[in-house]
Amino acid sequence: MDALVILIPLLPLLAAVAIGSGHTVGLLRGEAGETATADMAGGAITLSFLMALALLCADGLGKNAGFFGIGQWLGSDNLDIRINFVTTGLPVRLATLFALLLAIVCRFSINYLHREAGFHRFFFVLSLFAAAMLLLVLSANAVGTFIGWEIAGLCSYLLIAYAYHRPVATQNATRAYVTNRIGDAGFIIGIGLCYAWVGSVNWSQLNAAAEQLTIGEATGISLCFALAAFAKSAQLPFTPWLARAMEGPTPSSAVFYGAVMVHSGVYLVCLLAPIFSQSPFAMAVLGLVGFFTALYSFIVGQTQTDIKSSLVFATSGQLGLMFLECGLGLWQLASWHICAHAIVRCWLILSAPSLLHNLRHTAMQAKSQQVSGWLYMVSLQQFWLDQIVDWALVKPIRGLAHDLSYFDDHIIDRIMGVPTPAIGTLSSLAQVEEEIIGAKLSDESDEFARGSGLAGKLTEWAAAVVHWFEDRFVLRGIGKDAIHYGRQLGHAANKFEQIILRPRYLVLFVCITFLVAF
Repeated sequence: MDALVILIPLLPLLAAVAIGSGHTVGLLRGEAGETATADMAGGAITLSFLMALALLCADGLGKNAGFFGIGQWLGSDNLDIRINFVTTGLPVRLATLFALLLAIVCRFSINYLHREAGFHRFFFVLSLFAAAMLLLVLSANAVGTFIGWEIAGLCSYLLIAYAYHRPVATQNATRAYVTNRIGDAGFIIGIGLCYAWVGSVNWSQLNAAAEQLTIGEATGISLCFALAAFAKSAQLPFTPWLARAMEGPTPSSAVFYGAVMVHSGVYLVCLLAPIFSQSPFAMAVLGLVGFFTALYSFIVGQTQTDIKSSLVFATSGQLGLMFLECGLGLWQLASWHICAHAIVRCWLILSAPSLLHNLRHTAMQAKSQQVSGWLYMVSLQQFWLDQIVDWALVKPIRGLAHDLSYFDDHIIDRIMGVPTPAIGTLSSLAQVEEEIIGAKLSDESDEFARGSGLAGKLTEWAAAVVHWFEDRFVLRGIGKDAIHYGRQLGHAANKFEQIILRPRYLVLFVCITFLVAF
């Protein structure tokens, strides 16, 4: 039964590939292709749910081994990252619940998005998201979880910008995507610290070694993953991105920001409960951030006059309570809270359009006029969190980007534009540096650039191609035919860009590029 875990994320991924390929080549277009697209997406997600349910039943009967591995993903020195999955415990329970909610949302979307221009694009992204979330919760190591984490974030961006012809949609999507990248940086640093201090990135080995970590090491790892969890689950100071994400269609709001994706941060914290428990400071941070997020969401939610905004702040408030439970050490309660909240919030968001129809667009009344005037005004402005972030982060980074652009235009470009002898001198210096560090990338007998595992071999092949290109067209080609080839390549790239930037190709190209990168 453990082998079923492979099919749970794989089936939605295959459906996404089939829908994207069919739409690209013209087999799935318009209303005529809606049935085939919906059948592929719904059938794959439903089968994933049945597989997860069978795995859950086997786990309940004690038939599962606990882990199932496929092979090596990357090997380097003593770093061994394998493609393996968890087949017992909380991950299997959440995979079953998430697959069920995804299947329900998929069925709801068939009628909701009927005859929409982006019907096929929506089901492509939904299938890809289903594969990413199921990989996130079932992966037995941090790298696999991070891959699912990133693909889910990309799908979130694509569905917030579903109506990409509207500037507000694209701006909100970009804002949410960039905000989540801050948390991703914490995730990556956390993976590095786990390898440096524990020597492994497998969740089970990390938790088993938790008692051997010093308080400082446990605090460092915990705070990095806590940052990732706060960003993904919209905790302070990252809460405003969740309201912007409501720009997408109702089904995506239900599955991303009500039922599934927003809970991944709490799941990550519960997954690392033994390590967090070794750090009183990290537990205090979880509790305080959760408490203040719940308080902030309650106050701001009182002044909302549309149903989606009210549900958004109710969601972030419940997530804050989950982090508070984790900070208090109530891990079992937090895990059950995830399941209960996912079901209730999914139903509330999916039923919101019907509620508006039944009320005949009657405006909601704000409920906080009874509180003091200053608090009412502050809550209307959502405590100016967006403005504070713009002042503290966006403007300094924009200024740094301007300075770097000036440096590139006035220094780097002038260096690269000097006559051929100077370029030859720079090339000779590069070759000397290569010899000094002993890289010898042109020597086939050298083991410096050899990799192992699937990722290692892909990296080795890519490095060989890049080195050949650099040697042929940069180091040797200056003064010969490199400029001619460069111009031809530039014309070809411009034509390719005009083709690939068409909306029907852009989504597929971005997703394929992201998958190949991992």
